[in-house]
Amino acid sequence: MARKCQQYPNKITGIATVFPGENNAAGILNEAFSFGLGGLKLHAHVQCFDMNADDMNLIYDICQSNNKPMIMHVGREPKSKAYHCDPYKICSAEKLEGVLRNFPKLRICVPHLGFDEISAYKKLIEKYDTLWLDTTMILSGYFFPENTIELDSFRIDRIMYGSDFPNIPYSWDRELKILRASGIPQENLEWILRKSAGNFLELD
Repeated sequence: MARKCQQYPNKITGIATVFPGENNAAGILNEAFSFGLGGLKLHAHVQCFDMNADDMNLIYDICQSNNKPMIMHVGREPKSKAYHCDPYKICSAEKLEGVLRNFPKLRICVPHLGFDEISAYKKLIEKYDTLWLDTTMILSGYFFPENTIELDSFRIDRIMYGSDFPNIPYSWDRELKILRASGIPQENLEWILRKSAGNFLELD
C-alpha cells in the first residue's frame, strides 16, 4: 500500500491496519506511518476486539500522537454468523464515547452511519468535533434502518461518502445516484462527497 501511494502521489491515501494486542503492534503501526500511510482501519466484527480494552489505548495514543485518523467499524451491524464474536457485546455508541473523551484529539470515522444506532451516533457527531460518520451501504436500500435517513438533518461537515467498493452487492454508483436525486443542496453534497473526507484526512 505504501508503494502504491508513492507510485500515485496526491491521488490515493493509503490506510494501515494492525491487530490489537499482537506482538509489536506499536512497532508495526509506527512503521506504517513512517512509510507515509495516512491513517488506520480497524473492524471490530472481523478482528474481534473491544474498543475499550487496554490493548486499544496504545493504538489510540499512537494515532493521536502522529495526528493520524482512524476508520473504526464499531457499529453493531451487520451481524453475521461468520464472525467469531458477537458485535452487540463489543460495539456501541456508548463505548465509543469513552474513546472520544479519553483521546480528545483523535479523529475517528464510524462506517454505515453507525447502523443500527444511527440516532445515538448522530448525537455524538453533534457533541464531538473529532467524530465523522460515513454513508457506506446505508443509503442503498441494502440495509433497512428503522427510520428514513435524512442527511440534511445531520451535521453535514461530519458526514462523508463511503462506498466499500468492491465489497458491495450492487452497482458501484448506486448510492451516488441516490445522493444526486435526493434534493440535498449542492453545498451539502460537496461536503459529503469531498470536503468532509478532506478534513478528516487533512488533505486540504
